[in-house]
Amino acid sequence: MKHFINVTSEIGRLKRVLLHRPGQEVENLVPEYLGRLLFDDIPYLKIAQQEHDKFAQVLRENGAEVVYLEELSAEVLEDEKVKLEFLKEFLEESGITSPSLKESLIEYLSKMPARQMVDKIMAGVRKNEIEVKEPTSLVELMADDYPFYLDPMPNLYFTRDPGASIGNGITLNRMRTEARRRETLFLKYIIKYHKSFEGIPLWYDRSMPYAIEGGDELVLSDKVVAIGCSERTSAEAIEMVARNLFNANTSFEKVLVFEIPKCRAFMHLDTVFTMVDYDKFTIHPGVQGPLSVYEVTKGANNTIKFKHNTSPLNKILAEALNLSSVELIQCGGGDFIIAGREQWNDGSNTLAIAPGVVVTYERNYVTNEILTKRGIKVITIPSSELSRGRGGPRCMSMPLYREKL
Repeated sequence: MKHFINVTSEIGRLKRVLLHRPGQEVENLVPEYLGRLLFDDIPYLKIAQQEHDKFAQVLRENGAEVVYLEELSAEVLEDEKVKLEFLKEFLEESGITSPSLKESLIEYLSKMPARQMVDKIMAGVRKNEIEVKEPTSLVELMADDYPFYLDPMPNLYFTRDPGASIGNGITLNRMRTEARRRETLFLKYIIKYHKSFEGIPLWYDRSMPYAIEGGDELVLSDKVVAIGCSERTSAEAIEMVARNLFNANTSFEKVLVFEIPKCRAFMHLDTVFTMVDYDKFTIHPGVQGPLSVYEVTKGANNTIKFKHNTSPLNKILAEALNLSSVELIQCGGGDFIIAGREQWNDGSNTLAIAPGVVVTYERNYVTNEILTKRGIKVITIPSSELSRGRGGPRCMSMPLYREKL
């Protein structure tokens, strides 16, 4: 593998992938603050970790190198100057404005070894863990009953969203919600300081003003990217990514923009649509009717063209991929009840690890059986606890390297 990053398809054989093993951040979920932290339920950490370990094992057994977000972060934060730089930025983005509280948190966290500090920041810092020096503001004296100085980050095991590999570069994303915005700081420092990521171009940067998340970014081929315009990703960000890809003279020539309903049930494009083989896709039937598709294409002399494509989705995909036809495989076989149930547990959120080979949650047995009958090899993993976070195998993985088709 000459380059550390290389993703020119959704289905090329997966050779390197970034994961985060769920940690104590999940244990800091409580019913009163689930909405604030974007969770609907509380996973049982012990079982969630066992399920996640099985996921990683499946990926390794099928030829992928698994690297962990927490380990890469700790490696770059071994440098004391980088560690302090990271802490100051993290506390600023956490809304810590009190000088005495900031000083107390820096003192508490900076004394920890790098890996311990990373785990603690991800888990969240409770108010009863540190003693703040003499208050320097009225806000400190009038502190509310909220138990954390630094919120836990339970969504981190969905490594797909903070960044996305496209070609030999990355979009370092700006997350839509405040609850997830700090997640991209880990990736920022990895890209900035880890030797493996040296020289990797950014197609988008988290400092840009518009939201985009990796669950909306799909690389259909070395010429075509699909991006969902969703509850979490804006049209402005999509256009900026397209311009950066085109201006850098990459192989990409077209961005298909899928406008999906802006609601939690259809949070990202990959919750309702994924690629599983050269000519096969999964799709949630509830999204086909209201779906609109737009095209952003590279023109001559650094120009960009925009078009609303009103053709049926299967024809749009076939034309973009230069195929005679494609097959759209409906989650739950199109049955309203089954599709709704299995889509809630990410029945359409498949992770292709090779052409026609996918990893799915075993609980979505109806969709899995349909995929098998369509010639797809389905490798299932347990998900009684992981699925409580409302994300599937694709959500839980950020491919860094795929073999070219």
